[in-house]
Amino acid sequence: MKLLQFPDKCVSYQTFVHDVAAQVAFFMKADRKDPERISQNKAFSIFGRGNVERWRKNGRLTVFKRPGKVEYLTAELRYCQRTQQDYF
Repeated sequence: MKLLQFPDKCVSYQTFVHDVAAQVAFFMKADRKDPERISQNKAFSIFGRGNVERWRKNGRLTVFKRPGKVEYLTAELRYCQRTQQDYF
């Protein structure tokens, strides 16, 4: 049996793959009703203005500008939300 060594514990490869698959399935189910893009105001209200502006400043978001409207890809916002970030 193959084992994967992490700093805090050791798990079998099968357990690791199962856990990753379960997490992916959970994210897919949770995100399936998300629209492709959302407005900047909606992004601010869901993810927080500071977060969205920081992600945009760091080049992590694709910005779509139309007259009087700024939009972001929901999938990119969700990715940024789920990524552990080091602010220090």
